[in-house]
Order: sequence, then C-alpha cells, then structure tokens
Amino acid sequence: MRPTGLRGPFDGLPVPRRYWAIAAIILAITMSVLDSTIVNVALPSLAHDFRVSDAASIWVINSYQVAILMALLPLASLGEIVGHRRVSQCGLAVFTVASLACALAPTLTALSIARVVQGLGAAGIMSVNSALMRFTYPHRMLGRAIGINAFSVAIAAATGPTIASAILAVAHWRWLFAVNVPVGIVTIVIALFALPETERSSRRLNHIGVVLQAGTFGLVIVGLQSFAQNAMTPLGIGEIVGGCLLGVLLVRHEIVRETPLIPFDLLRLRLFSLSVGTSIGSFMAQTSGLIALPFAIQHVGHSAAETGLLMTPWPVGVAVAAPLAGYLADRHPAGILASLGLLAMGAGLLLLAFFPHDGTSADLIWRMALCGLGFGFFQSPNNRTLISAAPYARTGAASGMLATARLLGQTLGAAGVAILFRADAGRGSNIALMVAAGISLTAAIISAARLAGNSGGGKGL
Repeated sequence: MRPTGLRGPFDGLPVPRRYWAIAAIILAITMSVLDSTIVNVALPSLAHDFRVSDAASIWVINSYQVAILMALLPLASLGEIVGHRRVSQCGLAVFTVASLACALAPTLTALSIARVVQGLGAAGIMSVNSALMRFTYPHRMLGRAIGINAFSVAIAAATGPTIASAILAVAHWRWLFAVNVPVGIVTIVIALFALPETERSSRRLNHIGVVLQAGTFGLVIVGLQSFAQNAMTPLGIGEIVGGCLLGVLLVRHEIVRETPLIPFDLLRLRLFSLSVGTSIGSFMAQTSGLIALPFAIQHVGHSAAETGLLMTPWPVGVAVAAPLAGYLADRHPAGILASLGLLAMGAGLLLLAFFPHDGTSADLIWRMALCGLGFGFFQSPNNRTLISAAPYARTGAASGMLATARLLGQTLGAAGVAILFRADAGRGSNIALMVAAGISLTAAIISAARLAGNSGGGKGL
C-alpha cells in the first residue's frame, strides 16, 4: 500500500501534523532511552527493599537491555510487514503498561520480568524510530530531523542519573517507573492521529530467523555481561559459545533470503555497511570512555560528586553539536563530517588518558567538551547516511540495524572495559581510554572510506 498523509512520494507529513508526529517520536524514544539509565542510581534501594544482593539487583538493568537487543531486528522486520506506525504504537502501549507493572512489582523476580516486557516495548519504539523520521520529514530535511532525534537521545542518556536522583530525593524508587505512565498515555494519544502510515510488505515474518536471532543475541550478551560482573566462568563461556553456534546457523538461514531478518541485503551495500561499522566503533569508544572516566578522574584526586560535574561537558557537547551536524548533513558528505567528529573524540580521549596529576578542572572540562562535540558531530550525519542508503521498502530494517549497532557497540565497550579492569586494576581506566581513542580513530578511517565510493558527489556519503 502507498503511504497516506504525504504531500508527495515519501516527502514527509504536512504541517502541523509533522510537528505532532515528531513530538510523539521524540517523547517515545526519550522514555525508552531514559529507562536504560534512570534505574542505576536506585539499585542500592532496590537491593535493600527486596533483601537481595547488589549483584542480583543488576538484573533489573540487564533484563531490560537483553530484551531490547533480542527484539530490535525482529520488530524492525515486523514494521515493514504491518507498518512502522503500528509497531511503534504497540511498543508504546506495552512499554507504558509494563512501567506500571514495574512500579507495582512485589518482588525482584516480578520486577525483572516486568523489565523484560518493558524492554520489548522499548524495542518496538527503537526499532522503527528512524524509519518514522524518514516518513515524517521531507528528504531535504532528513539530516536536521535526525539531528533533533540525536539531541533527544543524548539528553535522555545523560540526564538519566540526574533525573533519578531528583525523584529519589522526594519519592520512592517506584516512581522512577510510575512517571512513565502519564507521559506514555499522552504520547499514545498523539501517536494515534499523528504518526505517518508507511508502505507494507506482503511477506510473512520469518519465525525461524526470529528464534535464531533472539538466541544468538541473548546468549552472547548475557555471557558478555557475566564477564563484566564476575571472572570468566564456564557458564559465561558456554553462553558465548552457544550464541556463536546459533549465529552460524542464523547466517546460513538468512543470507540466502531476499529480505533477511539480519539485513544482509543492505549490508552488501558498501555505503550502508561502512555506516554500520562506523556506528558500532563509535559507540564502543564512547561507552568505554564514559565507563573508564569516573575511575580516571577520581585517581587524580576528585570526589565522586565532583566527577559527576566534571563529566557534564561531554553530554552537553553532544547536545550542542548534534543539531548543527544534522543541519550540515543535508549539505555535506557524512564521510567528512563523521570522520572529523570521530577524530576529535579520539583526540579528546587520548588527552584524557594522559591527563597529568597536577591538571586543573578547566583542563578536564575542555577535554570532556571536545569528546562530546566530536561524538555529536559524528552521530547525525552517520545516522542520516545509514537510513537514506536503504531503499524505502527496507527503511524498517535500516532503522533496526541502526539501533542494534548502537546497543551492540555499547555492550561490547562495557564488556571490554570490564576485562581491562580485571587485567590491570591499577591502570585499567587509562588503558581503556587509550583503547577507546584507538577505536575512535579506526571508526574515523572506516567513515572516511565512504568517500572513496563518491563518484557523483552525493550528500549521503
């Protein structure tokens, strides 16, 4: 079917419906990203209330993240079949109801199960987020639209702990989840009349691929997270090996399909695959840096409270750079913009890795700001190129792959830092920052490789 509510073929929604649609998309993605970090501050309270160990309470975070990674690509594929609008609306509804279940959970087990359901709802939102952007804004404005989206994601991720602290200062931890309910209801109402209709495919959902993909991602991620919390155990190694075996079966099953669940058809496109590789590397570098930095900053004599303030310039830099980079992405190649951003972030990480013990707070602040500005300058152009490189009929797969690349990079970065910390507890944070700088440089090289295929001077490159 042909999309309805569009002024021309895939040329966005008319005003003011476009503004209502973007409001629904931004509210939904903000809630789903916020819930990835907002609970961290409350883990000690959760452990105390439920009378469980600190290690057990971490499953409140893990269950959410694993559910998202397992469901992203299947729900992106489902969006191409039933419509991105429907997947987003159902994801919103599931997320909102599950948030209420989290707020009312009587035990840690019940809370973890509710978080799995909440993660499935968040996956519905994330999987089609960028696809809906593509159908909401005219193509000439796609870069600035993705810049707005990147700005919202950056702010949500950065302010999660701050918002959690503010709520916990005046209310019980259950309100961390309860606040989603009224916001979710308002967002659902807006989404019902504002989100765009999109083309639908006549194919059926690939159920065997869904099972193999969920098993692959679930086992590998759980295994990696067990390494992040404990020493390498036979169970953790077995989970990763089992996930890799399922991954081999998944590739053999999917690679011959015309529209595979893992979008091998899109990954054969040089521009798309290079953009995915750039995204994974950049998020690995960013996550490694953000995890290692609190330890490195406190090693040079700053308190925990000071550390939080000194890290603030990073997300502020992302928020400042993302909209500007999105505007420029509609006019200049992402191969240039993203590479410059990643080089800047790599330079900032390297300067932080060798930060002198007698350095001042101002020296820390500008290095942090350089990292944030660099990452923000990378994100919008890269995301625009990744989405626009796919045919319109495969926008859902591209959107799902974008979100999967982000979460996969974050997970690999976190696991890598944990391994480095165990290998060298004393210098682990500085080594992690140096490794992160190297990964950022590698991602910049991958990004620049997109320019080699630019024979026509297209903006998406």
